[in-house]
Amino acid sequence: MDDIHVYGTTWCPDCTRAKRVLEKNGLSYTWTNIEQDDAAREYVQRINGGYKSVPTIVFPDGSVLVEPANSVLQEKIDSLAKGSVPGAE
Repeated sequence: MDDIHVYGTTWCPDCTRAKRVLEKNGLSYTWTNIEQDDAAREYVQRINGGYKSVPTIVFPDGSVLVEPANSVLQEKIDSLAKGSVPGAE
């Protein structure tokens, strides 16, 4: 699987939780702290209607999850591993 990009902050507990789920699944990801990267912060705000919502997770298929619950993130990981789209039949 290609790289996953996680945008977040160091103090965000949801960011820590999401990274744990990715690591538990053995997935590599690129981490960007939006407090230290102006372009990344602007990107997160642009795709989240002006909000700095974190974690914002961008997947290789172009899809984005924002502040996902563990179960939602796991479902997405499973669908990528299978090469399918959640809900598609």
